[in-house]
Amino acid sequence: MQTTKTEVIDCSHFINGSYVQSNNGKTFENVNPATEEVLGTVAEGGKEEVDEAVSVARQALNGEWKNMPLRKRSNIIRKIGDLILERHDELAKLESYDTGKPLWLSKNVDIDRAANNFYFFADYMTSLGTEAYQQDDKAIHYAIRRPVGVVGLINPWNLPLFLMTWKLAPALAAGNTVVMKPSEVTPMTATVLAQICKDAGVPDGVVNMVHGFGETGAALSSHDDVDAIAFTGETITGTAIMKSAAPTLKKLSFELGGKNPNVIFADADMEDVIETTIRSSFINQGEVCLCGSRIYVERSVYDEFLERFAERTKELIVGDPFDSFTNVGALVSEEHYNKVLSYLDIAKEEGGTFLTGGKAAEGFDKGFFVEPTIITGLGNDARCVREEIFGPVVTVVPFDTEEEVLEQVNDTHYGLSASLWTSDIKRATRFSAQIETGMVWINTWFLRDLRTPFGGMKHSGLGREGGAHSFDFYSELTNITIKL
Repeated sequence: MQTTKTEVIDCSHFINGSYVQSNNGKTFENVNPATEEVLGTVAEGGKEEVDEAVSVARQALNGEWKNMPLRKRSNIIRKIGDLILERHDELAKLESYDTGKPLWLSKNVDIDRAANNFYFFADYMTSLGTEAYQQDDKAIHYAIRRPVGVVGLINPWNLPLFLMTWKLAPALAAGNTVVMKPSEVTPMTATVLAQICKDAGVPDGVVNMVHGFGETGAALSSHDDVDAIAFTGETITGTAIMKSAAPTLKKLSFELGGKNPNVIFADADMEDVIETTIRSSFINQGEVCLCGSRIYVERSVYDEFLERFAERTKELIVGDPFDSFTNVGALVSEEHYNKVLSYLDIAKEEGGTFLTGGKAAEGFDKGFFVEPTIITGLGNDARCVREEIFGPVVTVVPFDTEEEVLEQVNDTHYGLSASLWTSDIKRATRFSAQIETGMVWINTWFLRDLRTPFGGMKHSGLGREGGAHSFDFYSELTNITIKL
């Protein structure tokens, strides 16, 4: 990876401890979504590069990494976190160039959380135990844990470094070797991360990376010598990966799309509701799988909520990601920008009312900026209520009874997360237990403990990540029985 004074950055594959170009020399351009300027070129890999990376990872699986003492491997993983923080400002800058998100967000959230993923699993791996049972005086049964093997890590563009490390850290902690495939629109921090792993002491061949498009991901997910695929992204891509992985019966971990409900009862703390809902609706341009894009408000406070929520939303500044006053940056690409705008047209056709936004942000000659948008007047069958838009767009719907809103909340193919706002603890526990989703936040949002299960149900995912759940995926258990 090269950085020049003109900010032009070229990204290469990383195979067997070195940066390499594609065998055919093919590249594509990486575009800054805020300016539409070319940031640099990216090596475009395909089946040949994937084959090479997987072969190297397979060889490394049975080498130094496999036989390394647990404490030494833990120290290397912790060192990766240290080196991420040493390059904190550089990585934050690259993340904002690639994604269009505000620089303050990259600095305060993405980079620190990426480092913390390595710190957490470096500690957790040294304390994780397995099962042991004594069967009267007949036998002792105990389980040993071993790496699952070569793991393909296919990651999205919305939180590129943060989400890649969420998979890479436990994969390495469990002793696996990996081939990473970052999103083609956000390649830069993953490219730096590969070198950071080497600098931390990860042996050559353990961490590899191939850039490219869907065909590259397909080559990885269908590869005969890849043992598992961990993927975060949209549901349609998840189904394609499942189909291509089926012939080899790979282990799969999917964190997919979401159309997350935010349910607000009249007895909630409205001040806290408004400020948190601003975050859960529009942070990272709404490009977060956990954003609360379906807002349901009890009718007695519906008008108050709309007035205050719209007032705060109008205060949000859409602008240059590198301006410290910017709240909402650019959407990640022209393709995604056009998708979000198309849903605003759909909302008009469906009879929706724009309380704020509803169009591309004004005052920009270049870049993919959309105004934070609140839509009212849509029923639960509207496409903008049912389909994942993944932008700074939310719908707000009133409700009268707990039973009514529960039915609306669960009437979806998605089941990733939900937020519930009420001061009635009995209702909170009763209602949250009935929501068909993998995670529920009560009177908060995005409050995470890395030991807890993370993931969704229905079309929102397969399996769980976090703590022991990550190790269950990235390792295999063998039960051993000793007759007494």
